[in-house]
Amino acid sequence: MPKAKSIYIFGSEPRSGKSIVLLGIMELLSRQVQKLGFFRPIIRDAETRDKAIRLISSRYHLPFPERIGYGITLEKARALVGEKKSDELLKKILEEYSSIESGCDVVVCLGTGFHDMPPGLALDFNIDVAKNMGALAAPVASAFGRTPQDVVRNSFVLLDLLETKRCDVLALFVNRVAPEQADEILGQAAPKTSGTPIFVLPELAALAKPTVGEIAEDLGATLWSGDPEAHTREVEDIKIGAMELPNFLDRLVEGTLVITPGDRSDIILGSLLADAATSYPRVSGLLLTGGMRPVPQVQRIFDGIPRSSVPVLTAEADTFVAGTRAAQVRGRIRPENPRKIAMAIGHMEEHINVQALYQRIDMPRPARVTPIMFEHTLVERAKSNRRHIVLPEGTEERILRAAEIVLLRGVADLTLLGNADEIRQKASTLGLSLEGASLLDPVDSGHREAYAHTYHELRRHRGISEQMAFDLVADVAYFGTLMVHCAEADGLVSGAVHPTAHTLRPAFEIIGVQPGFSLASSVFFMCLPDRVLVFGDCAVNPEPTMEQLADIATSSADTAKAFGIEPRVAMLSYSTGESGKGADVEKVRDATRRVRTLRPDLAVEGPIQYDAAVDPAVARVKLPESSVAGRATVFIFPDLNNGNITYKAVQRSANAVAIGPIIQGLKRPVNDLSRGATVTDIVNTVAITAIQAQEKGPRL
Repeated sequence: MPKAKSIYIFGSEPRSGKSIVLLGIMELLSRQVQKLGFFRPIIRDAETRDKAIRLISSRYHLPFPERIGYGITLEKARALVGEKKSDELLKKILEEYSSIESGCDVVVCLGTGFHDMPPGLALDFNIDVAKNMGALAAPVASAFGRTPQDVVRNSFVLLDLLETKRCDVLALFVNRVAPEQADEILGQAAPKTSGTPIFVLPELAALAKPTVGEIAEDLGATLWSGDPEAHTREVEDIKIGAMELPNFLDRLVEGTLVITPGDRSDIILGSLLADAATSYPRVSGLLLTGGMRPVPQVQRIFDGIPRSSVPVLTAEADTFVAGTRAAQVRGRIRPENPRKIAMAIGHMEEHINVQALYQRIDMPRPARVTPIMFEHTLVERAKSNRRHIVLPEGTEERILRAAEIVLLRGVADLTLLGNADEIRQKASTLGLSLEGASLLDPVDSGHREAYAHTYHELRRHRGISEQMAFDLVADVAYFGTLMVHCAEADGLVSGAVHPTAHTLRPAFEIIGVQPGFSLASSVFFMCLPDRVLVFGDCAVNPEPTMEQLADIATSSADTAKAFGIEPRVAMLSYSTGESGKGADVEKVRDATRRVRTLRPDLAVEGPIQYDAAVDPAVARVKLPESSVAGRATVFIFPDLNNGNITYKAVQRSANAVAIGPIIQGLKRPVNDLSRGATVTDIVNTVAITAIQAQEKGPRL
């Protein structure tokens, strides 16, 4: 099969679920392709309102119009079709595609939907566009409501059509398959595939469930009360509040959207109380119909409840119309719903053969690593040999959101610490699923006494009594660190709420420094647009000695190598080579000599200024014979002051993604989070901690 510069994804029929395939292929290519583009032949309106463009540009940070674009708007396309100018339409699309293609290594195209073309033309149109682009076609068929025999028959009819039209095929994706039919479909299809892979994707019902926000958008409803972030709650069921309250409450199920007239104060207050009560299922939201707002007395009750999380919406439609329309809304994968994105990507990764697709696409490994490639590599490595990570801050919202993504993607097994009822309630309020996670409360845990004894034995020489130890291990950071020490977990991630000292002090006291290391230190992975650099130490050691500086350098080089970055170490100073004098320069010079003595295998240069370390032109002038100057990947700062200032300056001025601090030199991995850490930062740090645990080997 010839190489193609683009992949064209399209549905063979309405509601095939091509978005899940789009995300899976984009995720796969983003690990391999440096300049990845995205293109749509036809969009309904301006690019800012196209749902697929918003999703892809948001997740993969593709610039418009350099690496993301479209051919023509739907209005203009319909005019050309109506005028029998289909060739002109195709030429316009190909012309716009060429402008994107020229600046990309690979372009992923998402075909038109069936509602965008006259009946009967959508499939042929998408095949023609794919063929004229020279793209590999990735058709998506639906198995919903069909027998295995019908699915296989339709699949081969579609493949025959593509062959007749001389369109090269990457693979056929059969989506929305009843889980119990997957093996039968594969068994019938495998002997007849003629080399074209067929991937079967079982129906993932959760993706089709609408959120409160999607129903609100369809009905033109507005938020009257509640947390706007709760718009991402999934609607599991819809109930019309028309009965008397006792009968209505008996019919509530988990995730119910309650639709009721705005003057039904009993249903409104009853639903709100049911959501707050542990004895009733969670309510996803309330939709008040008829354009009516609750009476002032009810308004007063809402005003007196501290930030109720239940979204209460108001709509002009009457109850029957609102209920009918709400039941017809189908969920979509949107950029503002990261849990559905993670769910879709995890589902694709579970059910497709990634290596088979790589071979079909025939992608060479890129010379440079982009931030997205690096982040995806982290996830893939963590998934390859799952480890158990403990998250002490189990009631923090960002931790909970990150935990759900980690579980959905299969990155690691998790234990969350904190009051289990509070964690469940918080997760329910946020509409999150923590299925598969362990929840432990240090205060009531059966491990508390044993952990207290262990800590007492470790620290009795420091005057820690048994009672002090028992009290201390109720703290989530100490309890989590003892889990790692006692081989109940492989690593720990904390710091979203607590300061660095709260995370690291227990680690230093309980886990300790790895043999052969004089100290623990830290690095940041600085993800620039076309490469990933390692900065150390920017978080732990304020004034390292010469010997400690050398240890930080060797540790950082080993960390870089462990994460696929070739270590070329720059020992930074305000002077380059032999030009400078003074105690600060001599410390760096002596540390460089020590690194060369201890690790002759490492490429190291120092003292060296930052510009000479990163800029080949400056390096040719200042250190023309150096193998590191101008090409450094690991940057060792002389002290914490310089390191912390520089990493934040680079992060802000170069728009770099800073992942860390990553702690190195401990016997078992413990990593600290910035208190401003995003959900993505937390997911990345969990993946890094899992990889560090893999490097340490099995728990003792």
